[in-house]
Amino acid sequence: MPMDTAQPLPRSPELMNRDDSALLVVDMQVRLLPLICGHRRLVWNVRRLLDGARLLAVPAAGTEQYPQGLGSTAPELAPYLGTIPAKLAFSAGECGAVFSTWRDQGRWKIVVCGIETHVCVAQTVFDLLAEGFRVFVPVDAVGARHAVDHETALRRLDSSGATLTTTEATLFEWCARAGTPEFKGISQLVRELPPED
Repeated sequence: MPMDTAQPLPRSPELMNRDDSALLVVDMQVRLLPLICGHRRLVWNVRRLLDGARLLAVPAAGTEQYPQGLGSTAPELAPYLGTIPAKLAFSAGECGAVFSTWRDQGRWKIVVCGIETHVCVAQTVFDLLAEGFRVFVPVDAVGARHAVDHETALRRLDSSGATLTTTEATLFEWCARAGTPEFKGISQLVRELPPED
C-alpha cells in the first residue's frame, strides 16, 4: 500500500496532546529561587514551557507558597500566569479550583514543574495522581536546594506512577507534527541556548 494512502496509527495515550494537557508552575518564587541548584536554567526551562503552552493554547496556572515569606513568582514567569493563588499547604492540591476547571475541560494530563522537587512538587504530584490525573514531570524544569533531595524525589515520583520527561520532549509532544506555524515557534524554543549557571 502506498505511504500516502495508508491510515496513520492512532496516537498513543502515553503521549501528551495540546487538547488534553495543562501546565502547572509550582512556587517559582524570588526568595527561594537563588537557593536552588541550577536556578537560571530552571527558570529558562519553565519559561520555555510557558511559551510553548501559550503558542499551542495549553492552559497554564501557577501557585505561590506563603508569598509573604517567599516573595512573588519570578518576573520572567509571572506575566504568563495571570492571578496566582497563594497557599499554605505544600501541595498545590489546596488550589482545587484550578484542577476542577481543567477536569471540566477534559484535561487529565498535567505537566508539573517548579520547586522544590521533594516538597511542593512531589506532594502536588501525589495528590494529582490520587485524583486520577496523569502527571508528567519534566526533570529539567523542577529543582531543589540539594541534589540528594531532587534525585530521591524523582525516583519516588517515577516509582509512584508519574511520568518523567523533559522540557523539549513535552514541547514536541504538545506540537505533535512538523510543517505548521506552531512548529516554527516550538523549533525556535528548542534551539535557544541555555543560560550559564
